[in-house]
Amino acid sequence: MISVLLDLVGMATFLIPALGEIGDLLWAPIAGYMMTRIYKGASGKVAGIFAFLEEIIPFTDFIPTFTLMWIYTYVIKTEKKER
Repeated sequence: MISVLLDLVGMATFLIPALGEIGDLLWAPIAGYMMTRIYKGASGKVAGIFAFLEEIIPFTDFIPTFTLMWIYTYVIKTEKKER
């Protein structure tokens, strides 16, 4: 739920045409930091960099970075462990 909520916060700035990109400048470092706090280890650090870049690069707000990381952590990575 937290991942979806954080993605929605990131996408909310996309809804405000002119102010959206300014909001992204403020949200990008927060998103990167939050990603590293929620998902530990090397994968969390890499995801933090991607979250920062996704928010800072214009017109990429539609990418659900937090949700994708949740899927990787709890679906894909879990499947690899079971093999």
